[in-house]
Amino acid sequence: MTFILRIITPLIFLLSCFCVAGQAAASLANDLQDGQHVLLMRHADAPGYGDPAGYVISQCSTQRNLGDYGKKQSRAIGVWLSNQGIQKAEVFSSPWCRCLDTASLLNKGSVKIEPSLGSFFDDMSLEKSQTKALEVFIKNELAKQSKTPLILVTHHVNIQAYTGKVVGVGDMVLVKVNKNGEYLSHTIYLSPKV
Repeated sequence: MTFILRIITPLIFLLSCFCVAGQAAASLANDLQDGQHVLLMRHADAPGYGDPAGYVISQCSTQRNLGDYGKKQSRAIGVWLSNQGIQKAEVFSSPWCRCLDTASLLNKGSVKIEPSLGSFFDDMSLEKSQTKALEVFIKNELAKQSKTPLILVTHHVNIQAYTGKVVGVGDMVLVKVNKNGEYLSHTIYLSPKV
């Protein structure tokens, strides 16, 4: 009997781990279909800090961009999202190239530029007005009552202003919002390892 328990106990433990992991995956996908959640994501790894002086939003060559690791990281996040049950999404991005590239490499659908997701790192006086614009955008998108998940690719300053949390490159924040698109609570999902 002891021998059987030694074999069965680890098997039961492994099965329970798979069940919990399955519930977590189902939970993220379900939350993103309930009309009360959005997934904010910080762009993937882009070597450097800030943007070079004189950068131009419409010219990627003048900006800080994703490196090879950041591109691999973006693809890995897309695979991770698929494993969570998110095959397709409404994907919006900051106009910065590192965000647009991250969003595209997720492979979750066409990417639309949303100005309220743009960085205000160079002018922190825009923090309140831009965060308010983000709330209005989220309110309007969720009011469409689509069951399609909403993924918003942006910058650390935007996520910090909206949620109060600092996240690393490629990290995701599942945000529960009220009917006005205002932050209520969150769950952080770390970027998968590449």
